[in-house]
Amino acid sequence: MDHAKLLINAVLGLGALVLTACGGIIPAGGGSEQVGARGVARPEAIQIGSGEQDYPRAYRADASAETERRAPPRFSDPASSQRQSLAVSSARQSFASNPADRACLADLGATGARFAPVADTYAAPGCNKLGTVQLSALAGDASLFEISNIGPVKCRTAETFSAWARYGVDRAARQILGSPLARIETMGSYSCRNIAGSSRRSAHATGNAIDVSGFVLEDGRRITLRDDWSKGTPAEREFLRVVHKSACKRFGTVLGPEYDRAHEDHFHLEGTGTQFCR
Repeated sequence: MDHAKLLINAVLGLGALVLTACGGIIPAGGGSEQVGARGVARPEAIQIGSGEQDYPRAYRADASAETERRAPPRFSDPASSQRQSLAVSSARQSFASNPADRACLADLGATGARFAPVADTYAAPGCNKLGTVQLSALAGDASLFEISNIGPVKCRTAETFSAWARYGVDRAARQILGSPLARIETMGSYSCRNIAGSSRRSAHATGNAIDVSGFVLEDGRRITLRDDWSKGTPAEREFLRVVHKSACKRFGTVLGPEYDRAHEDHFHLEGTGTQFCR
């Protein structure tokens, strides 16, 4: 009898397992039952506490941070690097970064000069373009005149140059040569170099000097230091000496054909302050 009961219970247990595997009725284990979409009873949903709900999210955040810490460095492709370089080169640049330079720009503009501020840059030890401008035209008493071959110039030097060109050059041209000034020809301004034969930086290395080689008048005449300082007409020689003398009153250092052979074809006009004129 006992053996028969055991056999029946075994058969019933096996049937329950088959029903479980096939989605049949599952004992609720003392809880209420819910009905699924197919009308099959299923256990009551288990409620997860708030601590357990936060855990998966916290885990994912930690895992993400760990992944970032362990991730290999990323290397940009050439196109990306080029875009980054362009972004750096197009960053906002500094113009007239101190009050003195800003005041100078206002003073230079008041002279009637045409110019554009140049971005502050460093080229090499002792070479920079700080507080410089790019001149395009200067004002005379009656008209504007051009400046050829000139580069960045310190603003205060440009302001002195503007006054010299108007009061010392244009007026002398009209009074002595009978024609207004049309253009001042230069051999440049800014240049990162040393003084010839020395290890000291030239004033050109900071845009604080301009080399003037000649003048063109509105009537078409061209007067140059190389050709006319010694061999020009009496009026041309007088004109060149008058503008040289005027420069000596305004610039700190003025070197011309009578200084040495290196300056026989131009006036070296440098800054302001202590004056040296030859």
